Amino acid sequence: MSFRTERDPLGDLQVPADAYYGVQTARAVENFPISGLRAHGDLITATIIIKKAAAQANAALGRLDPAIARAIVAAADEVLGGALRDQFVVDVYQAGAGTSHNMNANEVLANRAAEILGGARGSYDRVHPNDHVNMGQSTNDVFPTATRLALLLVSAGLIASARALADSLDRKATEFVHVLKTGRTHLQDAVPITLGQEFSGYGACVRRGADDLTLAAQQLFELNIGATAVGTGLNAGDDYRQSIVELIAKATGLAVKPADNLFRVTQSMGDVLAYSGAVRRLAVEVGKVASDLRLLSMGPRAGIAEISLPAVQPGSSIMPGKVNPSVPEMMNQVCFQVMGCDTTIAIACEAGQLELNVMMPVIAWNGIHAATILREAMKVFRMRCVDGIAANDARARELLDRSTAAATALSPYIGYAATADIAKESVKTGRPIRELVLDRGLLPKDKLDAILSVDAMTKGGVVGKGNK
Repeated sequence: MSFRTERDPLGDLQVPADAYYGVQTARAVENFPISGLRAHGDLITATIIIKKAAAQANAALGRLDPAIARAIVAAADEVLGGALRDQFVVDVYQAGAGTSHNMNANEVLANRAAEILGGARGSYDRVHPNDHVNMGQSTNDVFPTATRLALLLVSAGLIASARALADSLDRKATEFVHVLKTGRTHLQDAVPITLGQEFSGYGACVRRGADDLTLAAQQLFELNIGATAVGTGLNAGDDYRQSIVELIAKATGLAVKPADNLFRVTQSMGDVLAYSGAVRRLAVEVGKVASDLRLLSMGPRAGIAEISLPAVQPGSSIMPGKVNPSVPEMMNQVCFQVMGCDTTIAIACEAGQLELNVMMPVIAWNGIHAATILREAMKVFRMRCVDGIAANDARARELLDRSTAAATALSPYIGYAATADIAKESVKTGRPIRELVLDRGLLPKDKLDAILSVDAMTKGGVVGKGNK
């Protein structure tokens, strides 16, 4: 490998000759060989959108040579089109605030813009990473803005994936509307319910999670770009700030706006935490559904087995014919990871000091990672599991008929104590509830038939009286 020599305030350093990044990025690569994880693609996209908008805004205000601005814009468009992504080489776990990530972007654009103008990589006399690409900016306003934009870019797909999953669960609710089964609370038999009612709850839970996420995302529309180092806007100004936000809005189609208080958005990552909390809530809702599907499908001979999940792969390396709930298991694991990401974000958000939260790199990575894996996992969960669920009607009815929980409907007529005594005897002797009530002469046969209608029990009200 051949190298070129570049200089920064710390001195000379060898940089790979064919690299579009420069000396400050190379130092970060040397300093932080931590995880092998790199900036998420959406964070790179968001950062480059900011750099492009900054060049356009500075040129329009007469601060940046139009030729240099055009070259930076052209270089940015190449990156946005997918080029040079391999040049973003800084580890996720880097120096605080994301300075290394910001300089990585500055150097890549500066070197590519220099080439466009006929110059060479590593020679910054024509296009400089700090003086030109970073003009009117600080890492302290670039990185928070990039984080918010990246999360918003991911958010649309995440919300769409959640709503599609809710729709699939709703379709199953309609399909299973007449499947009678035993309800369960505390993992014990409870009063009758339909499988459709159960699935309608699942769909509503996921949809409410998507609604919550939509509301939380609105907080991310406030951008502190133009705040520069501490929120005062030094070296930027109101005209620049208004212009760059408008350009970002046009480039992304997002209704972003200048932050009402630049100091708040520079000091705090609380808006990102609120968004992460909504992602966690969605993960909790979806994870609970996945866990329930595993329970309801357990068996198929020695468990509940009220539903059958699509078989997607063999379930055991030792037990032939065994098929596991593999997709819900994957979904659970993703949800656990999302919750872990949120915990990291919460701790990092609390760790901000004074005018800046320097823990932004780990906040950004976890936020984008959580949203991305949850989005993709819900797609797989929907297409390879929920869409193909089948009801085992006969098994559901068998378990319902064996349950004593239906006796609950007798309480308004014979009282709680008598009902409990009958249920206890039914469990002990195996005799049906109906038979015991008739033997004791507690209710006439026609009245008892109406009261013990499990279908009527799923419709609410005092069964046998017709009221809802």
